[in-house]
Amino acid sequence: MSDRSSAQWLDEDGHDDWSRFVAASPTGSAYSLPAYLRVLCEVAGGRFRVLALRKGEELVGGIAVYETTTPLGPRVQPRLLLFYNGLVLREETSGYPGERASREIKIVTALVEALERQGYRRVELRTRAPFADGRVFQARRWSVEPSYSYVVPLTELESQWERTAQNLRRLVRRGEREGFTLDVDGDFDAFYALHAGTHEQKGAPIYLPEPAFRRYYEELRSAGLCRLYQASTPDGRVAAAQLVLLGHPVTHTVSAGTHPSFAAAGATAFLRWRAFEHLAGEGFTGNDLTDASLNPVTQFKSQLGGSLETALVTSIADRRDRFEGFVRSAGRRLRNRARRAA
Repeated sequence: MSDRSSAQWLDEDGHDDWSRFVAASPTGSAYSLPAYLRVLCEVAGGRFRVLALRKGEELVGGIAVYETTTPLGPRVQPRLLLFYNGLVLREETSGYPGERASREIKIVTALVEALERQGYRRVELRTRAPFADGRVFQARRWSVEPSYSYVVPLTELESQWERTAQNLRRLVRRGEREGFTLDVDGDFDAFYALHAGTHEQKGAPIYLPEPAFRRYYEELRSAGLCRLYQASTPDGRVAAAQLVLLGHPVTHTVSAGTHPSFAAAGATAFLRWRAFEHLAGEGFTGNDLTDASLNPVTQFKSQLGGSLETALVTSIADRRDRFEGFVRSAGRRLRNRARRAA
């Protein structure tokens, strides 16, 4: 690749090539697909563009940039239903580590330079593993921090079952004895009720209002980009549900909920394992459980026998963003002082 190569914004005619590139990239995901981002923008606002770098006619790297507009200027960062928004890089096949690293550095440098020219008030990218080289960002004074998620491999489920915690296996078997069955793309109303219930019980955020979430699900399902999995009781009640994004060999579980009445009956563990089996049967190679912050939900995820993977979060902000952060911080301090005084 020439040192003079520069990244360019793709027009819509280039989106099909980009989608194929994302599906083949080790750092790609459904979140970087134009078809996914188009739906997200329709239901949640914002806009997206694809910044890509070519070697001749071949795509070698890029970023699907999701932008939001603020009074102080546009910004780029992850959000709910957009866990990854970072670099999508080709798989380097050279046998020499130094050569692979050199090519990757040139690609990342070209993309970062192009982003810096756009005048964003803030850019924050979360790039999937196996990308782990933050040196280009550090050299350009970006912040570099780790982010974590559990990824469960689906290619050898028999050995994966042995890596699953004994307590989880016991709960899966309990769900079988309770007569739970797996339903695919079933009852959205029941799923959303569980999602809203989780918000009320645990203070988790509502991802989208019900009409917008319904549209999000229906459009992605029509495009073949999601599955709604549900564990149902013998009398047809939905005990647990989860929404999984497709579009890449590694799938992503983006939302899940369980009815409190069925938590002890193994509904959640049963659903997770049966969904793994269904995804493996369709040829997918992994399932990213989305986020591994230290909390009880992550403790449950860790018992599924997946690997803890590190994503790099790289960010840079200009004076406008830093000023707004200062104002917000000062406002919080004043409010806290007022409460203490009261």
